[in-house]
Amino acid sequence: MNEVLTMWRDSRMIALTAVIAAVYMTALIPFKGLVIVPGFTEVRPANVLPVTLGLLFGPAAAWGAAIGNLLSDAFGGTLSSGSVFGFLGNFFSAFVAYKLWGCLGPLSSGERPRMDSLSQLGEFVVISFVSAAGTAAIIAWGLDLLGLFPFAVFALIVTVNNFVAAAVIGPPLLYLLYPRMEDAGLRYSDFLRDQPLPSVSPRRRRLSAIGLAVVPVGWLVGGELIGVAVQGIPFGVPAGGIDPGTGGSVLQAAFGAVAFAALLGFSLLSGSWFPPELGVD
Repeated sequence: MNEVLTMWRDSRMIALTAVIAAVYMTALIPFKGLVIVPGFTEVRPANVLPVTLGLLFGPAAAWGAAIGNLLSDAFGGTLSSGSVFGFLGNFFSAFVAYKLWGCLGPLSSGERPRMDSLSQLGEFVVISFVSAAGTAAIIAWGLDLLGLFPFAVFALIVTVNNFVAAAVIGPPLLYLLYPRMEDAGLRYSDFLRDQPLPSVSPRRRRLSAIGLAVVPVGWLVGGELIGVAVQGIPFGVPAGGIDPGTGGSVLQAAFGAVAFAALLGFSLLSGSWFPPELGVD
């Protein structure tokens, strides 16, 4: 995880972060009117950007997505205490993309994410789902902690919203962008190639990747089960919408705290690396 701090030593990565934040904010704001949960989330095709740009620009995309989402809340009129968790969730969305690519064992293509093979597409879809699940769990946990909305309902909305955008729009976008960024030497691995990043053993990579893939999905599924089986919340999105002030589950708070701590631990365990497919190790 060292690279999320080391990148601030590189002016090019800082500039990329600013550009990504501006692009993400600009892509989010026009859809603020397509509301799903008033004041908290809306239809967001721009959710394709964290995962896609994460594979291109690594930690710059993680910071850019987090900052861009916060700015869109501020300028779009939806800034609230829940925006803190939106910041964390969007950071994770891009972070997990570049951390998992090439590290999913038999699910990995062993190739650059150029989206010119079915194996790359399959790997991208898996990572998109993990990213969506983790982002949804972090944000829904935060809103439940604040007593605003139940985890089980809000997490489902965000997961579907993020996953559909990334899985549908992401592959053609990467197909267009990745070869051009690679040829121009504008990938994060090109920028950070000379930074003194510590080496990470293959075993540690596998362990951290397993944790970063399993914990978000487990958090989402566990939170949904708690909501349905323990809290008695019907599965799905209520036809009449979600009433604010219906969160505050102690069990969801405790389960989420353990899951969030596990995510942080596996992120720290990951150290710093570039996927072997990028030719930098």
